[in-house]
Amino acid sequence: MAAITGLIRVMERAARKAGSRLRRDFGEIEHLQVSRKGPSDFVSKADQAAERTIYDELLQARPDWGFLLEEAGEIAGDPGKPRWVVDPLDGTSNFLHGIPHFAVSIAAQEPKPGGGWGDVTAAVVYQPVTDETFWAEKSRGAWLQDARLRVSSRRNLSDALIATGIPFQGHGNFAEWSRIFATVGPQVAGIRRFGSAALDLAWVAAGRFDGFWESDLSPWDTAAGCLLVREAGGFVSDFRGRSLPICDAQLLAANDSLHSKLHKGIAAALKD
Repeated sequence: MAAITGLIRVMERAARKAGSRLRRDFGEIEHLQVSRKGPSDFVSKADQAAERTIYDELLQARPDWGFLLEEAGEIAGDPGKPRWVVDPLDGTSNFLHGIPHFAVSIAAQEPKPGGGWGDVTAAVVYQPVTDETFWAEKSRGAWLQDARLRVSSRRNLSDALIATGIPFQGHGNFAEWSRIFATVGPQVAGIRRFGSAALDLAWVAAGRFDGFWESDLSPWDTAAGCLLVREAGGFVSDFRGRSLPICDAQLLAANDSLHSKLHKGIAAALKD
């Protein structure tokens, strides 16, 4: 096992502290106060409390780093230092409906010398219900607790289980998704939609899913997951095949063979 660095320990401690609170709130789901943030986009008191917990923990450990937070937005830090990209509760709809499939996602992203943001260099995705910590550091591999992760070795779409995110009210492009589904669906062994992009990507890294596609996501949904898949030996790109530090507007992840096949199918679907 790779030695766990101080950075990952800081990230995991923050994720677990927020996760323990989410676990308690999940047990009291019917008592949660919930407010609407937009069409089918809910934010709970639990979500906000988890974000504050993570913010406080990370700020104490790295006081000069900035933040990109799902709820609070962008908080500037030292422009020469990395920033945290945080989703305190990925899978909010699952959480609010009592479905035990949600995660805390934390990533560290490096600044570019000329401005802007570059590579994600550390990632933690924590599933509070199963108590699983998926983590990765650039060039040091991806791990589940102390077990090394590798993407699936399946080469044929006919054997592949592919995850996706389905558009819903106020989110996503129904026509685009339908064209991709019509192309990919008949070729694969199954398609799953579980409702947490961070966990979907962690599961691709762990070989549980063979691939994943979705569009219209946000950086905090995918920053950690993109690094997990890459460090587990997989490929992550947009639908045009471009490998961006964080793919969120369009995201396709799989091993090298399946990524190539899925990319060709998606490109053909969108071209038609």
